[in-house]
Amino acid sequence: MAKTTISRKDFLKHSTWGLAGLSIIPSMGYAGSGLDETTETGNPTIVPQQTRNYTLKNVRLETGFEYEDETVIGTKTELFTVEIADGKIRKINANQPLSDAVDAKGLLMLPSFRDMHIHLDKTLYADKWRAVRQSGGIKGMIELEQRTLRDMLKNSTYKAEQLIELLQSYGTGFARSHVNIEPTSKLDSLTNLELALANKKGVFDAELVAFPQHGLYYTDSLPYMKEAAKMDIDFIGGLDPTNVDGSIERTIDTTVQLALDNNKGIDIHLHESGVSGQKTIEYLMAKVNENPILKGKTFVSHAFVLGRLDKAQQESIAEQLALAQVGIVSTIPFGGLIMPIPTLLKHGVKVMTGNDSIVDYWSTMGTGSVLQKTNLAAQLYGQVTEFGLSRMLKLATAGPIPLNDKGIQQWPKVGDDANVVLIEASCSAEAVSRMSPVRSLIHRGNKVY
Repeated sequence: MAKTTISRKDFLKHSTWGLAGLSIIPSMGYAGSGLDETTETGNPTIVPQQTRNYTLKNVRLETGFEYEDETVIGTKTELFTVEIADGKIRKINANQPLSDAVDAKGLLMLPSFRDMHIHLDKTLYADKWRAVRQSGGIKGMIELEQRTLRDMLKNSTYKAEQLIELLQSYGTGFARSHVNIEPTSKLDSLTNLELALANKKGVFDAELVAFPQHGLYYTDSLPYMKEAAKMDIDFIGGLDPTNVDGSIERTIDTTVQLALDNNKGIDIHLHESGVSGQKTIEYLMAKVNENPILKGKTFVSHAFVLGRLDKAQQESIAEQLALAQVGIVSTIPFGGLIMPIPTLLKHGVKVMTGNDSIVDYWSTMGTGSVLQKTNLAAQLYGQVTEFGLSRMLKLATAGPIPLNDKGIQQWPKVGDDANVVLIEASCSAEAVSRMSPVRSLIHRGNKVY
């Protein structure tokens, strides 16, 4: 397969592993041709089989750091045999020349990637190209969506499936997707995305945020949010309470109560970068502290105001966020706004990243690669050493990385979920620095490609 004649999407569709030239198991783990059913949009749906048991040989794993005096100057790796069964890593042994094992050819195994802020439900990916059309601020963009959403929904299941395949091709097997819940699309956007996710069952997972994109009160979204909150979603979303709804307290109080009443988490969009943005974060933290059940389940996406505060304010609010266990999901913006991600991490704040928009009405700049986001963060924050680069990998994985800060192997362990990528790199630091190509994705033990 010449790189000049096949797209990433076609490669993912037609190859069984993505390990070009390797010993290949002749099945993706799907039943028959994978065309056993058809969606309402006329798109074939893939039906996964039971997870197959198999062994990988010549798998490169990180085992420790190399030091010069007390400075990390490299990463030690060795080749191993990894046995996968029932969606788990069952055994990790010294490398063995097994004739019936899949040969990973020395590719580095890392935890698969997680896109923690994306909108799978309303992409224009796999549709006709169009650039962003500025439409008078956030309320102008809301009006644009109100005019176009019904038409977008006609094939949103198909486009969501295509976008998921793009994410998979970059090593992502999990996403947190915000889903429009508002009077224009009502619950249809959620219904269509749930169908796409059902079609990808076993090879891709997601958690969903019920997102009042058109404002909780600016449009009458609350009845639909109440209905969505009772469904199989994971988080209650929100949007700029001052600029859109005109009230921090009313909007946040309602959001928090919806989460409490339905045992959900919270993940709100906050673009406001002035005083109202800071007050919103402070008010949300206070509500979480009043309701400790929300600790560890509450996130602020974007939180641009943190990049506008002075250093002392950043340190103070980072400490408060850590105590309240309120996480930040940043798309790693660049230009005039540099988010204080190192400060947040220093204080123990959970920080994750995602692509946000990928070819939609809001932005066309998302690539589908969270490794690219991690690389950008490393550049922005000067993480150029072996140690620094390897630490940044946690942005792509939303947590797990092979070595802890002392160089002790902490991943993978027997019993871990078999959610892994095989990547063309010698170590995590190189993978981040060079945005190394992903050659295979395994999800829940299923061989995605």
